[in-house]
Amino acid sequence: MALLCCVVQNSKLDGRPDCIYTDPTPVLYAKSTRLPFQVIHCGETQKSMCPLALFAVFLGQLIFSVKASTITHKPRVTLTDKDVSFLRIHLSGNNSRIELLQGPRDNIVYATDHINLFQTNFNSSKPSRMLSPVFREECRSNDFTSPDCHYNITVLHKTNDPNQLFLCGTNGQQHTLCCYMNPSDDPFICTRSKAIQNIQQHINETEPSLLIGSSGVEEFYTTHSGTEGSVGINRFGKNRLWTDNSGTEQRYVSLVASGQREDRLQDRLYAFYIEKNRHPRLDSDLWVPRVAQVCMADRGGPKGYLQFRWTSKLSARLFCGYQDSRLSFTQLVDVNTVLEERWQDTRVYALFRNGWGMSAVCVYTVEDIDRIFKTSNFKGHTGSVPIPRPGKCVEDSTKLPMEVLKMVDKVSEMEERVTSRPLLVTHQYYHHIRVDKVQGKGNVLFLSLGNGGIHKVLERDGHAFIIAELRPFNYRAHILSMMLHSSTGKLYVGSSRELVQIDLGSCEQYGAQCEDCVLARDPYCGWDGHHCTTATNKTIQDVENGNHQVCSNISRGVTASKVYVLRSSGGAADGIRVSQSSKYFLHCPTLSSHAEYSWRHHGNTTATPCISTGSEHQCLLLIESMGPEQQGTYSCVSEERGYHRTLVQYQLQLDSGASGLASHRLPCLGLGLVLTLVLTLLC
Repeated sequence: MALLCCVVQNSKLDGRPDCIYTDPTPVLYAKSTRLPFQVIHCGETQKSMCPLALFAVFLGQLIFSVKASTITHKPRVTLTDKDVSFLRIHLSGNNSRIELLQGPRDNIVYATDHINLFQTNFNSSKPSRMLSPVFREECRSNDFTSPDCHYNITVLHKTNDPNQLFLCGTNGQQHTLCCYMNPSDDPFICTRSKAIQNIQQHINETEPSLLIGSSGVEEFYTTHSGTEGSVGINRFGKNRLWTDNSGTEQRYVSLVASGQREDRLQDRLYAFYIEKNRHPRLDSDLWVPRVAQVCMADRGGPKGYLQFRWTSKLSARLFCGYQDSRLSFTQLVDVNTVLEERWQDTRVYALFRNGWGMSAVCVYTVEDIDRIFKTSNFKGHTGSVPIPRPGKCVEDSTKLPMEVLKMVDKVSEMEERVTSRPLLVTHQYYHHIRVDKVQGKGNVLFLSLGNGGIHKVLERDGHAFIIAELRPFNYRAHILSMMLHSSTGKLYVGSSRELVQIDLGSCEQYGAQCEDCVLARDPYCGWDGHHCTTATNKTIQDVENGNHQVCSNISRGVTASKVYVLRSSGGAADGIRVSQSSKYFLHCPTLSSHAEYSWRHHGNTTATPCISTGSEHQCLLLIESMGPEQQGTYSCVSEERGYHRTLVQYQLQLDSGASGLASHRLPCLGLGLVLTLVLTLLC
């Protein structure tokens, strides 16, 4: 049996349904992802009746039913380690977890796996130094083999002291030890934190955490995901607080500090997480994305009610999608923030997925989130709201009125959602997001792919442009961690075996002409009159539009192109000699996927399009049968935003020798390309 499901596209004027046959799972996903059609009927029928063509059409609509204006171009260029010089450091072992932290100096990066801490220096002749933290004094002896000495590193943070690190380790039991360590010490001994201790719970290495110092006092915030224990936001330090278990499964993604406000009493912490849907229906999503707030000044409730519990915790749903077409993204994957001078303008970049292989980035401001918590009605509450309003930060939360405490305890969800339309939608899964603010030129997003690649995306005026796909690994890798160091313009990427440094100011790969540099729209790059190089206030660029006309007033040399000829023994240019009636192909390397490529033969005003080979970097011209009319110069020309450029030229001559084979061969283009050409010839 299969399900007969009839759907009506919202865009169809006549409203007639398209009926397709499928199994229940895609139908449930079709409803839960709120695509722009409605499932109006589902019932059992014979699977043998399934019309394959209609099913294919349905799947096509399901995957690609997104407004064309919201799907950005694919990456303009793809850059591998053959195009860009990536610095790399080998990490011992095959690690399943790598966390990165910027060191006290620009060239130092800390990387931790489960047990060891690596101090790496890309400018040193000894780039990696392994540190083995000793969490307990009695474990200093090398022959001390007690299980109590075996701690897995679960937390790594910088402190206000540049020569000190804050680490937490778990010994496999329900106990976590946090301490301060100096990387220059030998042995690497843990100094217990007096304020942050007695953590009688297991801190998972995947949980987000923050170490926040204020007035000489540091407090440690972390989360606990799952269904058991103190699920939610926990604080350790002078005023320890945790959350009552709601009984609903929650998975935490990120903790974000709101930034210092004019009234420090109103400083807040936001937690981004997904929660198992409490009211699952056929047309609902399995997970619901949420944001929660707590006040940093919260001291818990009085004895007898919410003592050692948050009295300021509120939550609201996050929405990322298009409300008019009912397309939404609910699987929150990662979060990154860009701080601004005004705390209200701080931007939260949230990476989402849905069940159809799509990713989206939505941007929220702290002001958006703050407004919902301050003004929205409370979900399910119909009476008056007590004063002070639940969730408002107060100087002494132990003195809050009982009616306020009870409302926070029982009714803490907002009626309104925090909403945003996607900045970027793509038909592939991203795993991490990091965002850099390039002063006066927009923000740049770095999004990791499942194959080890990274998309470099320009955000400007609410629009996204994928500058490049970076491939720092020469093998298929799973990126475990990414860290951005804005002041030096470096991006660090960790895999199970390597740590790679990417120089964001490396620009030569965009091309040798001013137009090539400007069309890249890379905020880190500009034309200095001779090369595409790291941008300064004197270099030429047009990040907003990529208008190559800004290059029109500069002096230039001869446009570079390659002319393929063969030399005789006398040194004359004889050209490429091809036998009568032979088939022959010409190859043109391509860089920009946003350009259009064509071939031109002298004396022929009609451009010939490239043969599609399935490769991103191949533009071919097939000569079906070599004859006198096929002799002459062939030019491969690219056109992008009105900029024309000749990339390569070939001079072909007819060889009067035996037919069927070309007299000379071009360099090998790869087995896949040869197979494609064979299929082309057969067809």
